[in-house]
Amino acid sequence: MLDTKLPDFTLPATGGQVFSLAAQAGRIVVIYFYPKDSTPGCTREGQQFRDLHGDFLAAGAVVLGISRDSLKAHENFKAKQSFPFELGSDADEAVCTLFGVIKDKMMYGKLCRGIERSTFVIDRAGALRREWRGVKLPGHAEEVLAFVKTL
Repeated sequence: MLDTKLPDFTLPATGGQVFSLAAQAGRIVVIYFYPKDSTPGCTREGQQFRDLHGDFLAAGAVVLGISRDSLKAHENFKAKQSFPFELGSDADEAVCTLFGVIKDKMMYGKLCRGIERSTFVIDRAGALRREWRGVKLPGHAEEVLAFVKTL
């Protein structure tokens, strides 16, 4: 998938938006997939992207967070954390499947399916240029921003 043009996809997003990859042509797109709204790790991750959002914009990038949560949950999460970017709802897992982020995970000793914390950078022509899977939070948003600045 790396260095290949991605197919267009759309999904409902906060703010009454519909996010379309094709509509982002000419912009760098940073998509981060996270497991669940308002959980400690996902909150910290979103806060990192929030705190660097101005730098991402200055580098010509749009940021989108995606999980399987409902738009209502996303709106609450976004408002509570003052996220300046949209959150996409992938309830049917179509976009998660496209990016291969749905994994079997152990939670509290039980096997369950969920989103593996992952981030993807798509260039101005719509090609996937970088991916991070199994993301560890400390310094992650800074690393993504440093890569975006190279495009």
